[in-house]
Amino acid sequence: MAVYCGLDIGTAKPTLAEQAAVPHHCLDLVPAAGGFSVADWLRAAAAAVDACRTRGKNILFVGGTPLYLRSLRDGLAELPAAVPAIRAELMTTAAAEGSAALHRRLQALDPQAAARIHPNDTKRLVRALEVTEVTGRPLSEAHSPTASPWFESRLMILDVGRSTLADRIDRRVEAMFAGGIVEETAAALAAPGSIGPTASQAAGYTEAIDLLAGRIDRAEAIRRTQLRTRQLAKRQRTWLRSFKHATWIGC
Repeated sequence: MAVYCGLDIGTAKPTLAEQAAVPHHCLDLVPAAGGFSVADWLRAAAAAVDACRTRGKNILFVGGTPLYLRSLRDGLAELPAAVPAIRAELMTTAAAEGSAALHRRLQALDPQAAARIHPNDTKRLVRALEVTEVTGRPLSEAHSPTASPWFESRLMILDVGRSTLADRIDRRVEAMFAGGIVEETAAALAAPGSIGPTASQAAGYTEAIDLLAGRIDRAEAIRRTQLRTRQLAKRQRTWLRSFKHATWIGC
């Protein structure tokens, strides 16, 4: 989500002072109204890696998005492009019946993919069903990616205790709302094109949009963001366990 211009508080984007002290890459690449896929990010990241290596610099990939790390290390599976009509139909179903309805459909078509995707993860559920409908084959049977030449190195995972992590998440979310995420969201909504469907799904921004629309109050927005972020952290830990030869560091 840090690729989106203007969405700084909810993404914990490095400050300008931090970016001046240590060069960061793949920040502020597109307007909040735009779409940005894993493939888009992979192209930008590969260019950044090449540029760093040309300058003789070492590289740290730092963050909590294992899907992006895996794509950088292993490449992407060969999947069809998005089909707007199919995606629109699936999004309509999600809006009318909830993402759980999509999850049930995916369980029937592709149990392996359904086991990996959280019932509330609308974006990934839609993509999995879209691929299945376009190709006639389950997403779990998609052609495996080939190894990427861009980034193969040691992987270290900071293993924070669950209770400590939950407390940090709760305090972080409270700081986001105290620090102006609602005002930041209002400014993004008022900008040309508003906030696109991808950016608007980010934890904190979805809730801020609902708060601004009067659908929930501030306390509920904070509570929902805390819950969604804890769920995200749980999914990230599950993803990280799938990386072989990683070094887990207790902290």
